[in-house]
Amino acid sequence: MAILNNIRKRGVFLIIIIALALFSFILADVIRNGGFASEKSQTTVAVVNGEEIGRDSFMRQVESTQRTLGPNGTTGQAINRVWDNELRMILLSQQFEKLGLSAEKEQISNALRLNLSTNQTFLNDAGVFDEGKLQEYIASIKASNQVAYQQWLDFEKSTEQGVLENAYYTMIKGGLRSTVAEGELEYRFENDKVNLQYLHIPYSKIADEDVPVSDDEIRSYVKSHADEFEVDPKADIQYVSFMETASEEDIEDTKNSVLSLLEDRFEYNDTIVGFARASDNIEFVNANSDVPFVDRWMFKKDLQTSVADAVYGLAVGDVYGPYKIDNTFNLSKVIESKQMPDSIQSKHILIRYAGSLRAASDVTRSKEDAQKLADSILDVVKRDKSKFEVLAASLSEDNSNKSKGGDLGYNPPGRMVPAFDNFTIDNKVGSLGVVETDFGFHVLGVVDQKNIQRAIKVATVTNEVELSEKTLSNNFSDASKFEVASQKGDFAEMAKTAGIDLRPVNKIGELDSNIPGVGNNRTIINWAFNEDISVGTIKRFSIPDGYVIAQLTRKDPKGLLSVAEASVTVTPILRNKKKAEKIRETITGTTVPEIAASQNVSVQTATAITMSAPTIPGAGAELEFVGAAFGKSAGETTALIDGKAGVFIGKVLAIDKAPDLETYAPYANQLNAKIQPTVNSTVVGALKKVADIEDNRANFF
Repeated sequence: MAILNNIRKRGVFLIIIIALALFSFILADVIRNGGFASEKSQTTVAVVNGEEIGRDSFMRQVESTQRTLGPNGTTGQAINRVWDNELRMILLSQQFEKLGLSAEKEQISNALRLNLSTNQTFLNDAGVFDEGKLQEYIASIKASNQVAYQQWLDFEKSTEQGVLENAYYTMIKGGLRSTVAEGELEYRFENDKVNLQYLHIPYSKIADEDVPVSDDEIRSYVKSHADEFEVDPKADIQYVSFMETASEEDIEDTKNSVLSLLEDRFEYNDTIVGFARASDNIEFVNANSDVPFVDRWMFKKDLQTSVADAVYGLAVGDVYGPYKIDNTFNLSKVIESKQMPDSIQSKHILIRYAGSLRAASDVTRSKEDAQKLADSILDVVKRDKSKFEVLAASLSEDNSNKSKGGDLGYNPPGRMVPAFDNFTIDNKVGSLGVVETDFGFHVLGVVDQKNIQRAIKVATVTNEVELSEKTLSNNFSDASKFEVASQKGDFAEMAKTAGIDLRPVNKIGELDSNIPGVGNNRTIINWAFNEDISVGTIKRFSIPDGYVIAQLTRKDPKGLLSVAEASVTVTPILRNKKKAEKIRETITGTTVPEIAASQNVSVQTATAITMSAPTIPGAGAELEFVGAAFGKSAGETTALIDGKAGVFIGKVLAIDKAPDLETYAPYANQLNAKIQPTVNSTVVGALKKVADIEDNRANFF
C-alpha cells in the first residue's frame, strides 16, 4: 500500500518520464529513417514537381493493370506501365494548368460519345448511340457496383485527359510548322551538289597502342558530357541455388504408393476396393489423384506419346501402369470405348432467351417461348431441309455464322459444349434436332463426319512425386552449411569446389523484378539495394522450390557511368582525337597534292555529294567535312577536318547549285511530315528531363 501511495504522489513526474522515453524512441526512429518526412515516404509512391502520387491510388491501378495483362503479365510490367502513364498524365496536367487549358463539358461528352459509339450496351434499336442508355448504366453501377463505378470515373478522367492532350499537342504542332525559308534549305540540302578532290588520312594509320587512353581521361570526358552518361542505381550479384529435388527414395516411395492403389486393401474392418476392380472410376480418381477426372473422348493422337500405344491398346476395364511422366506416377484405366468421327461438320440456328448465356439486353423472350420457336423451326426444316440456311440467316442469334447459313465448319469432338457435342457424335449425317445449352436452344444439323475410328475414355490416377521430410531437411542443411561457410571464404571458389553452378547477374535495376534463373523475386533485389547492405554481403533466401544463397558483388548509386562501362564508348572517341593530333603533326605542305605526298596517300575524287547524303567513298558519312566543302567556292581548299574515319582535306572542283523554285512550300510540308509524328513522345521526354521527380517505388515493391 505504501508503494501505491508513493506512485500516486509522483504520478505527474512518472507521466513526464514515460512521455520523454516515448519521445526519444520516436525521435530515434525518425532519425534512423531519414527524418519526419519518412512518414510521407510510406504513403507516397512519388513526388513530381511537388505533386504527390499516393500509394493507394497507384496500387489500385497496378492491380487493375495486372488483371488486364493476364496471367503472363508480371507485377513489374504492371508497375512500369502505371508509372509511365501516371508520370505522363501529371506532367501534362501541370502544363495544362500553366497554360490555362480546360476541357468543356460538351467536349468531354462528344469524346465519350465517339469512344462508346460501337459499344452495344449504349446503342438503341437503330444502332445509334443513346445518351439515355449511358446515363442509365452509370446510375445502375453507382448504386450496385462500386468497382465498376470507379472504373467508369477513371474512364471519364482518361477521356478528359485525352481531350486536353489533343488541344495541347495541336498547339505545339501549330508552333512547329516549318517556314518557307526552312523549306528552301531542305531543298538545297537534297539537291545542291559538290564535286571534290580530297584526301582521306585514316585513323588506322596509327596503331591503337601508340595512343593510350587513361582512366582519368575517360573519367574527365564522362564528367564533361554528364547528360550522355547518367545512369540509375545498379547492382551486381552472384548466387548459387539449392533446389528441392526428389531423391531416388522419394521416387520409389511414390511409385509404390501408386502401385498400392491397384489392389484392394483392408482398413478399419472394411475392404477398400482397388482401382483394378473399382466400379465408380470417376469417384476413385477424384479421391486418389492429384489431377481430377477429365471427362472426354480421346483418340490415339490425343494420348501421351510415350504411352499411347499401351493405353490405346487396352480393353475396357484394363489398367496400365504405374508409369512415370515428368514428376508424376500414373495409372490409366480405359472405362469406355466407341467408334466416332475425329472431325464433325455441323450447322445450327440459335434461339436465345432472357437470361441465357451472352444474350443481348434486348432479348426478352422466355425460355418456354424460345423452345417453342426452336421446335417450330425444326418442324419446318425437317419438311424442307433446303430452308435451313435461309432461316439461319433470318432467325439465328449467333452472329458469327448466321451469314453462312449457320455453318460451324469442322470441329473435333469436345470442342462444343457437351449436349451439343453429344448430338453431333451420336447421330448420323443428315440428322436434325433441338438441343438445349446455356446459350439457348439450338436447331442442330449434322452435315458431315470424317475418319470414324475407335475413341476411348480414360480414367487416370496421377500422383506427383512427394519430397520427404528427410529430403527437405537435407536440402535446408546443405544450403545453411554453404551459407555459413561462404561467410568465411571466397564465395566463387567455394561454389567451384562444391561443384555448384555459380550464376552472376549484372546491372540489376532498383525496380527490376526478374532475376535470371530465379524468376520474379523482389525480395533479393530490395536486399541488394538496401543502404545497410555492403558489397560482399551474403544472404540465404527462400524461393518456391528451395533456397538461393546470394552475394552482393557491386552496387553503384545513381550517377555517372563507371569508367569501365564508359570505356567502350569513350575510348574510341578519345583515341581518334589523339590520332588526329598525331596525323596533323606529320603533315607538311599546304596543297592537296603536297599533303598527299607527305602522308603517302592517294588523291581521290568524289562527285555529286549532297548535304542530305554526305557519304565520302571509302570513309562513310562525313557531315562536317562535306559541310566545310559547301562553304567554299570552286577552286578553294578546305581546312584540315577531323572526321569520323580520319583527317580530311578537300579542294572544291565545282558547286552544282540546283535551280531556284517558284515556291519551297512542298519542302516545308515535307519537313512538317518528319517532325509532327514525333511531337507527342518528344514533348513528354523533354518534360521528364527537366522535372523534379522523387521516385519512391522501390520502397513499396
